[in-house]
Amino acid sequence: MTDSRIAPDLVATDNDKRATALKADYEALGATLSRRGVDIEAVTRQVAEFFVAVPSWGVGTGGTRFARFPGTGEPRGIFDKLDDCAVINQLTQATPNVSLHIPWDKADARELKAKGDALGLGFDAMNSNTFSDAPGQAHSYKYGSLSHTDAATRAQAVEHNLECIEIGKALGSKALTVWIGDGSNFPGQSHFTKAFERYLASMADIYKALPDDWKLFSEHKMYEPAFYSTIVQDWGTNYLIAQTLGPKAYCLVDLGHHAPNTNIEMIVARLIQFGKLGGFHFNDSKYGDDDLDAGAIDPYRLFLVFNELVDAEQRGVNDFNPAHMIDQSHNVTDPIESLINSANEIRRAYVQALLVDRKALSVYQDDNDALMASETLKRAYRADVEPILAEARRRAGGAIDPIAVYRASGYRRQVAAERPASAAGGGGII
Repeated sequence: MTDSRIAPDLVATDNDKRATALKADYEALGATLSRRGVDIEAVTRQVAEFFVAVPSWGVGTGGTRFARFPGTGEPRGIFDKLDDCAVINQLTQATPNVSLHIPWDKADARELKAKGDALGLGFDAMNSNTFSDAPGQAHSYKYGSLSHTDAATRAQAVEHNLECIEIGKALGSKALTVWIGDGSNFPGQSHFTKAFERYLASMADIYKALPDDWKLFSEHKMYEPAFYSTIVQDWGTNYLIAQTLGPKAYCLVDLGHHAPNTNIEMIVARLIQFGKLGGFHFNDSKYGDDDLDAGAIDPYRLFLVFNELVDAEQRGVNDFNPAHMIDQSHNVTDPIESLINSANEIRRAYVQALLVDRKALSVYQDDNDALMASETLKRAYRADVEPILAEARRRAGGAIDPIAVYRASGYRRQVAAERPASAAGGGGII
């Protein structure tokens, strides 16, 4: 039996108060969609089967390069993090898997698996960390890791990734995500070609160790912490990496890792077309890699990304099964609340994309009717699909209003009493 962090009767009682209104809203939306030829029940079943993984590090309070202001009841380690992740899944029924970051979350794999099983949680892609130094490591990553000029440092970074694979195998994970901060801050500091060759050689060593049923996700980022040049700076370089390494290598798209105004949905379409879209790190941004809550700044862009995903899904693209994960930093909100909202916003974009009249859109595209093609997308985007999201949560045992139940539960106050207060720290996202 799953260990519930919040009393199930609290969820049930709150749902009972909202059930009548939800039933009326759901039926009204169903009638509206029916006139468009859309079966609301079919859409509800589809969204109920759409899940997004939460990052273990996301339940802690984040920060900036300048400061971090701790929140109350912050998790002391991975087992507290899993408790917090279980709350998110209990209320949303949308986040059954957790993505771990090693060495931050390093612990006995048997204990981690047992904890996850008790909470009804599985484990998503493993994340390695060679962008910061761990206590006691022999070689520093200050000047790079997988692309470092020193062979011993590169070997250390490779070995760390191999360790992540071994931990993931014990937990039932099926993927490794590799993001590195390697690059340069001054012109001439690094030889672009040689550095990339060293990176590819290191990644090839990691790739060789992948189990047959695993995937390797490489993640691109335009800048930071290297501000002049970055080893994996854009989706084109990322695609070259995936093509070079082999069929188990894919590109991971973080929505915040692009220049402002970049057409991310077109990048997604290109990677789908050539079979190298591995998955996503969902977040939102205004200026750069802000790691804001998904849908907080540009929910229409999130919808347009899902428009490409649903298009591929309905076209029956071969072996199309991208991974979906949240990757955010919560500086001024309760991280649990932000992750609850983000999971729901990601599902919202998915539902809206399911409502696109694709037959009509195709006709308008073929006729070069730009206005009506655009309006076809907007019609789906403007739909208030909250009743579908709420009904999917209710049927799965989640909360109609997850934030309201979370606040009423007093969970944050409870864990604050159990977990020592964190001291204010210096800069750093986590």
